[in-house]
Amino acid sequence: MRPKIARLGGVLAVGVALTVGLAACGSGDSGTASGGDGSAAPSTLKIGFMGDLSGENSGIVIPPSNGAQLAVDEYNATNPKVKIEMIKYDSRADATTAVSLAQKAIKDDKVVAMVGPAFSGESKQAVPVLEEGKIPNISASATNADLSKNGWKFWHRVVPNDGVQGPAVADFIAGTAGAKKVAVVDDKSEYGKGLGDAVRAQLKSKGVTMIDDALDPAAADYSSTVTKVAAAKPDALFFGGYYAAAGKLLKQLRDKGVTAKFFSADGSLDKGLVEGAGAAQAEGALIACPCRIPTEGETDETVKKFATDYKAKFGADPLIYATEGYDAMTAFTKAIAGGATTTDAINEAIGKSDFQGISKQVKFDPTGEPSAKSIYIYQVKDGKIGLLGDSATAKLG
Repeated sequence: MRPKIARLGGVLAVGVALTVGLAACGSGDSGTASGGDGSAAPSTLKIGFMGDLSGENSGIVIPPSNGAQLAVDEYNATNPKVKIEMIKYDSRADATTAVSLAQKAIKDDKVVAMVGPAFSGESKQAVPVLEEGKIPNISASATNADLSKNGWKFWHRVVPNDGVQGPAVADFIAGTAGAKKVAVVDDKSEYGKGLGDAVRAQLKSKGVTMIDDALDPAAADYSSTVTKVAAAKPDALFFGGYYAAAGKLLKQLRDKGVTAKFFSADGSLDKGLVEGAGAAQAEGALIACPCRIPTEGETDETVKKFATDYKAKFGADPLIYATEGYDAMTAFTKAIAGGATTTDAINEAIGKSDFQGISKQVKFDPTGEPSAKSIYIYQVKDGKIGLLGDSATAKLG
């Protein structure tokens, strides 16, 4: 998942150049938070969380931030030899800002690890800074398939990528939903286009007729796309993008009389979709996600306890990527509890992770990808987003 990468200009080149000077600050050999002399283990280590915490898509980043904080608080409550301080970095989903924050995290704050970046666009630009600084990082929500193809040694994620999510939702659209003609629209972002292309490729392989388009999510009026879709009369529409734009698009489609089944993915799994479209217009909308959200009727006692503890601490139910944020931070707490206090040692330990998390079994392959590949389907009903089930077995209500 990941929004805009605007205003990069020459910042990336400058950022990468600066990381050469930062590398020593984050090197595993020096043990960033141990004072740099490698002598005694520190009493406290700093771990960052990076993502859009105040922008228009913060609704899908605050839950994993809360989940990560809950994991830290629970770990510290055990009175460990080495405690953890979580530092939040609000990127507002801007890659330029993410690069600067990554530099600050390494040079000034001397973090030993990072949960995030949250979105794929900012990950593409900021992870090279973390990589140069030898800072192990685990994203709870960045899903662009190409992120794992960069040869990064300190990068990981706990969610299946869009190469898994795209085909899964396309199979559901063409199979369970029985759509023969599908409009595929993306928001031109690193996330939206990548996911849209994955859906397009899978639908094409199934012989589905497609209408293809893209929009500017910052625009107030999507009439060009809406008119094109209305004229084509598809059975379904898939939108690759975030809930702020998805809600506006869905409202404008319904206002135009388009009744096609509306599908989107993890970037749209937020109540903001319903609020933006209106409850009546959003009714029946389907959203895929490689995430595990605790729902009513939950039977797993560990998941139920997580949901109870989360609500008690934050005054809200755990939403999208809350469990993944918790699991990502738990990989770090387990590494530190096991005696890893330098960045190299922490990175080596999380590379060997194999534990049952709240969202899934947490285990990484050599490229940093998770071994678990489940994709879930959620649906709007009576103004609320509920779980239908695994995409391979879920049935439309």
